[in-house]
Amino acid sequence: MAQHDTKMDAKVRNTEIRKAEAKAPRREASFAYQPGFGNHFVSEAVAGALPVGRNSPQRPPLGLYAEQISGTSFTTARAENRRTWTYRIQPSVVHRPYARIDNGLIRSAPFNEIDATPTQLRWSPFPIPRKPTDFVDGIITLGGNGDVATQVGMAIHVYAANRSMTNRCFYNADGEMLVVPQQGRARFVTELGVIEAACGEIVIIPRGLRFRVELPDGPSRGYICENYGAMLRLPELGPLGANGLANARDFLAPVAAYEDVTARCSLVAKFQGNLWAAEMNHSPLNVVAWHGNFAPYKYELARFNVMGSISFDHPDPSIYSVLTAPSDLPGAANIDFVIFPPRWLVGENTFRPPWYHRNVMTEFMGLLLGAYDAKAEGFLPGGASLHNCMTAHGPDAETWERATKAELTPHKIEDTMAFMFESRFAMRLTRYAGESSELQHDYFEGWQGLDRHFSAK
Repeated sequence: MAQHDTKMDAKVRNTEIRKAEAKAPRREASFAYQPGFGNHFVSEAVAGALPVGRNSPQRPPLGLYAEQISGTSFTTARAENRRTWTYRIQPSVVHRPYARIDNGLIRSAPFNEIDATPTQLRWSPFPIPRKPTDFVDGIITLGGNGDVATQVGMAIHVYAANRSMTNRCFYNADGEMLVVPQQGRARFVTELGVIEAACGEIVIIPRGLRFRVELPDGPSRGYICENYGAMLRLPELGPLGANGLANARDFLAPVAAYEDVTARCSLVAKFQGNLWAAEMNHSPLNVVAWHGNFAPYKYELARFNVMGSISFDHPDPSIYSVLTAPSDLPGAANIDFVIFPPRWLVGENTFRPPWYHRNVMTEFMGLLLGAYDAKAEGFLPGGASLHNCMTAHGPDAETWERATKAELTPHKIEDTMAFMFESRFAMRLTRYAGESSELQHDYFEGWQGLDRHFSAK
């Protein structure tokens, strides 16, 4: 009898578990990915959810609604056109009217809070907040350029959060978001599936796509480049030929994963520089199936195929470009995303760190791990630097001293990952960035030890 009761209890427990699972949010195959950059993907979380032979049948399968998300204009050339058809439990239009909410520390271009400066700037790592703060609340804008209304330029933010987003989702109607985690995993639960990224990976969220961010490891921080302009794409390879830099097959898009849950949700929108919120009684992440080429994606920076000199001289940093967003001036990008990964230095009779230079492009740098080879100290993981248009910069005095005396044997730079958001437009700061306690007012001191060594003899 006792054995029979045990079996009956187990059967009851299993039945209750199945009932609970049936009521729980659905997130099938949440960590599977589809490889390829800009591919036309096809994905369904439930077999038969995708219509065959047409995009918008009179009655889509499984009682779903057909809805298209257009990332470009309808008449954009086929090669550049981006759109995705979704098949969802309820269409996106089902929500209450939007109402303005506080922007927190989020700002948008044009940036006119303080004067633009040609001074070299550097910030210490931004701390994790003490009070409960999710991804959206933890975004701090440092500055940017252009104008959000005319879809030109960019904004640069950092984020620091210590809790997952709950009962709310977010979308950015102003720009595409390139997210670079530096500490702690960030899980992006989007309309089109789930992407998880850690330090050493990047995530791109297309303009207007709805998502929330969960923090599996607790506290997390990183960097965000908000692209107002043309969508990020792979740079042309030119004389390199068909291969090198970031390979298209290493970019990963999610598979369909939906939530069928009825509960209060606040949908936060960034629209024309301000935050708005609309209430709904369901999850907006309710896409059961989708097909198209407008989708979020991730990339592991360690997969970048580094190019470099094997004879002499330090090559231009453009050979480290992962993604680019072009502007109306050929060759001068609205945004270049550049990385400085582990690599071999073998140049003969060469000053191997980056040379001193002044650049028409503005350079914002961040450090994910290790040390940067042009700065002996002060540039820390989670920190940042800004060298604006035509502002002189280069190795500090200690790095110069070491590099000019080094034995030029083959040397591998290891255990490091720095990156750069580069733009043809000068960057203006927010008041927060210009007055932050993290701003290092002694940054210029690193170059003051570069003494005269000139001799006419």
